[in-house]
Amino acid sequence: MSLEDQAVEVRQGEELDNATVKAFLSKYVENTDGELEITQFPGGASNLTYQLSLAGNEYILRRPPFGHIAKGAHDMLREADIMDALKPVYQYVPNIIAKCDDHDVLGCDFYIMEKFNGIIPRKELPEELNLSEADVRTMCLNVVDTMIELHQVDPKAAGLEGLGKGEGYVARQINGWTKWYGKALTPDATSFTEVMEWLKANMPDDVAQSLIHNDYRFDNVVLGMDNPLEVIGVLDWEMATIGDPLMDLGNTLAYWIQADDDETAQSMRLQPTHLPGMLTRQEVIEYYLEKTGYKCESFTFYEVYGMFRLAVIMQQLYKRFYEGLTKDPRFDSFVDSARYLEQRCLKLIKGE
Repeated sequence: MSLEDQAVEVRQGEELDNATVKAFLSKYVENTDGELEITQFPGGASNLTYQLSLAGNEYILRRPPFGHIAKGAHDMLREADIMDALKPVYQYVPNIIAKCDDHDVLGCDFYIMEKFNGIIPRKELPEELNLSEADVRTMCLNVVDTMIELHQVDPKAAGLEGLGKGEGYVARQINGWTKWYGKALTPDATSFTEVMEWLKANMPDDVAQSLIHNDYRFDNVVLGMDNPLEVIGVLDWEMATIGDPLMDLGNTLAYWIQADDDETAQSMRLQPTHLPGMLTRQEVIEYYLEKTGYKCESFTFYEVYGMFRLAVIMQQLYKRFYEGLTKDPRFDSFVDSARYLEQRCLKLIKGE
């Protein structure tokens, strides 16, 4: 059994034209003998990720979802450009092989990148790894350290200083996600009114302007095959920007389901943060602040923000399902998950 993620048959309605993709790929790689096999990775809920297998080599193709796309969303070329710029100063970024803005090819912008041969730590770690509690702690610290390393990259050194909009990142995020939640509402959704009002009333100043990933979590990192405690890659740079690093950490912790969380939280878990040896959310916060030197009297704002933002993303995906724009069954329960996150936010606000 392979420890690597396995691509599977392409989902119905998300097929790519084999001949078209092979003709495009052939312009950028040397060996194109034989048949091109296209499979799809079943994880992820935003952009679509395919594996291209040709002449004994494997590549990754990323494209936006099918159907209507909101203006500014799923900007594949922006993502590829960021990765191109970051690669020389942040070793964990995959090499970009090709970018395409010609919609005559696939009907959308897309890019092709190298495939990292490694282990993606998803909901359950492969049993074959047989990691001890001490191993799990080391792996966890390495994942957090790799995030800290990103936050310490000089944007100018990567030529990415123009990526952000300067001071006021926190306010822009709260105002933006509040607006987007309103646009994603369906008749069966919760209002989030109290949470949104609290966030607007409690916005801190930005602590810094750093390169941030904006979706940094275990299932977006790749661990080494030879040393599964070591991070060799970071994936999914769609939302990367320059902004407040504590907001980035808040986003990460929204996915961090720990061993003592309730049954509903456990049912939403997507990464192995429940394992013995994993840091708790509070331990992550303390470790991160100690290593970076950032000052923060209370992290509650950033935790509430992270869960609210996750709820907006889930409600956006649910609305696509509700309106029949996708048949992906995973999205059917997201309206209930958003309601649960609202209750988690309210408990944090009330200090429970």
